[in-house]
Amino acid sequence: MDGTLIDSGLDITLSINHVRKVCYGLDPLSVQSVIDAINAPVRNLSEIFYGNPIYEERARKLFECHYYDQCIQNVTLYKGIPDLLENLSKNGFLMGVATNAPSVFAKRMLEHLEIDSFFKLIIGADNVDTPKPHPQMLHRHLEQYDYRSGTDYAWMIGDNTKDMEAAQRAGITGIFAGWGFSAQGEGDYFASSPDSLLDIIYQKDNV
Repeated sequence: MDGTLIDSGLDITLSINHVRKVCYGLDPLSVQSVIDAINAPVRNLSEIFYGNPIYEERARKLFECHYYDQCIQNVTLYKGIPDLLENLSKNGFLMGVATNAPSVFAKRMLEHLEIDSFFKLIIGADNVDTPKPHPQMLHRHLEQYDYRSGTDYAWMIGDNTKDMEAAQRAGITGIFAGWGFSAQGEGDYFASSPDSLLDIIYQKDNV
């Protein structure tokens, strides 16, 4: 979701900086530094954002309270996403969202941007025992859609290594989205734009 469908970087950063200031008296971080930290394959976000290796309950509560209102203030869809979703929906593709964000924020943002109706299932980190790169989220989606391995075809489109690892562990194709938070990455395929993503999906040897 974040960095693939929607650009939520500014709102995430504003809420993190609110916690930094109120709880820890720290100076604000830039949007790019926050995005880089979130997409790093190995990291302790509490230590990076708040200088504390333990994500304290007071910090978590303050972030979630602030972000609930903040998350719909500046969020936007990436260019080409509305047309992409319309195209896939009209052609019978089943779509869902698997995000490591809490589901309450995911649903709030997708509803605000009026694209929630495209998705049959929206799963956040709070809906599974283990978030990505564990494949549990993807398995739940595949089960929901009665996916048949060897007969049906499934793609995981994401903007970081966790998405691509989750796809690999779930036994489906990973497509790295290079138009959002990360301009470079590796998957089974690389899509530089939503249009190029369509080209990959509609390859005759895949569909």
